[in-house]
Amino acid sequence: MTDATALPLPAPRYRGLMDWLTTTDHKKIGLMYFWFVVIMAIVGGAMAGLIRVQLAMPGATVEALQQAALTGTTALNLFSDDTGLFADWGGRHLYNQLVTMHASIMIFFVLIPGFVGFANYIVPLMIGARDMAFPKMNALGFWLLIPAALLQLASFFVAGGAAASGWTAYPPLSLKEFSAGPGQDMWILGVHLVGVSSILAAINFIVTITSLRAPGMTWGKLPLFAWATYFVSIIQLVATPVLAAAVTMLLLDRNFGTTFTKASQGGDPVLYQHIFWFYSHPAVYIMILPGFGAISHVIAAFSGKRVFGYTGMVLAIGVISFIGFIVWAHHMFTVGMPLWAQAYFMYGSLVIAVPTGIKVFSWLATMWGGTLRFTTAMKFACGFISMFVFGGFGGLFLALTPIDMTLHDSYFVVGHFHMAMVGGSVMLLFAMTYYWWPKMTGRMLCERQGTWIFWLMLIGIVLAFMTMHVTGALGMARRVPVYFKDFLILNHISTLGYVLTFIASLWFVVDLVRSYWRPPVTENDPWRVNDVQQSFEWATSCPPPAHNFDRIPPIPILDPKR
Repeated sequence: MTDATALPLPAPRYRGLMDWLTTTDHKKIGLMYFWFVVIMAIVGGAMAGLIRVQLAMPGATVEALQQAALTGTTALNLFSDDTGLFADWGGRHLYNQLVTMHASIMIFFVLIPGFVGFANYIVPLMIGARDMAFPKMNALGFWLLIPAALLQLASFFVAGGAAASGWTAYPPLSLKEFSAGPGQDMWILGVHLVGVSSILAAINFIVTITSLRAPGMTWGKLPLFAWATYFVSIIQLVATPVLAAAVTMLLLDRNFGTTFTKASQGGDPVLYQHIFWFYSHPAVYIMILPGFGAISHVIAAFSGKRVFGYTGMVLAIGVISFIGFIVWAHHMFTVGMPLWAQAYFMYGSLVIAVPTGIKVFSWLATMWGGTLRFTTAMKFACGFISMFVFGGFGGLFLALTPIDMTLHDSYFVVGHFHMAMVGGSVMLLFAMTYYWWPKMTGRMLCERQGTWIFWLMLIGIVLAFMTMHVTGALGMARRVPVYFKDFLILNHISTLGYVLTFIASLWFVVDLVRSYWRPPVTENDPWRVNDVQQSFEWATSCPPPAHNFDRIPPIPILDPKR
């Protein structure tokens, strides 16, 4: 470890906008990540709204489809002539574009960079560092996200429209035969840029946490959010190049005459699925494990206790990170794997519930007997636990091969994924924002409004995504803009849930903006939590100075074994 004693940093070369455009300060980069994520969440959420409106007014009925089949009318022509929302926009093809781009934006430009942004701001403060190990690399990692997002969004305006093959980009749907325009290629290039950004961030966090910890900040005293960021950085560093290989095969097959994924010419589309999910299953944990570490700080802070079972929590994060790499094919039970492979991936998927359960029980044990303060951050933390447990149970069902084969590509899978990501990751991001916003900006968010936002979000998530489990179990397929009339009421309920989450999200953004006009925070530790924390961030001002600390304070870390 290096001596992290702070020295004043050189004065910035520029002022105003140019200072932000050229900054290498981890705190400013963290805030730019934050506002980029907010903007992309609005864009991706608006696409989700268009999807839900279409499913609330499904347009062409199944009876009309059956009549079209009898009369020889093609499905594509029927969709172009229907009375649904997308009748004048290309029908089913535009619907699939919106589904694909909504998922891509929320995964690559909201959830993953959301946690990277918080880690950028908080982790160096937590470990007593002046900045990230490679500040210029840190800035480059952020700025790569903007052309990546613009490239994918611009694909809506090219011939053939945006990618419409789903965020998984399975061949043959992603090949020229089905996606002839350049939109799919723009999606692939955008994914490459996001991947480079993730790799740069991963290298930076690994080196920073390994080398720039303050004197006395041993591995056994490392804050749980820093531990989670460290493990997730390893996942990103190992898995992201694999995703690059998968989408590069698609790019070559589409434009350079190769046949990696073309079954008609000796290729293997299932090979693509294996490579894709080797990244994309661990990616689920990239989108939630940092929040596991962060929420441990929130629960400890507002329970008035240190985290229960610190060592077990660290081991659980590490085990989840490892197992995430070896169970990728539980997304592929229907491709014709041999029985021994199905059994292996089924049992492996079930085992991952054990370390996850350890974390849940540790959070509950931390609250047990504590002096609870139900701030907005604590409400979102408790809401996350309940929603994530419900979403996790859906994962246990889907880990069972016969059940997965029945429910595969149904709305049950959509409901499970959204319960884990919205009920899990998004609720975590809300909790982290309410907890660390005074440290990041020197302003407080409104606790009273936060309570309303929490309840609207919680009720909306339950209505939108728990209902999808029922819809899928009854047989509704995913990625279809029309369906049997039996599902109409259930889709209305899901759409109502979306409306509630949309209102909560807009209210939250308004409160974020308004907070900049509220009185500044005058305390280093406005939550009064430093006596139970295992990190440095509350030992400096709100917001911190450019050099983070005038001097490294006495270690505020208590022996987790005591």
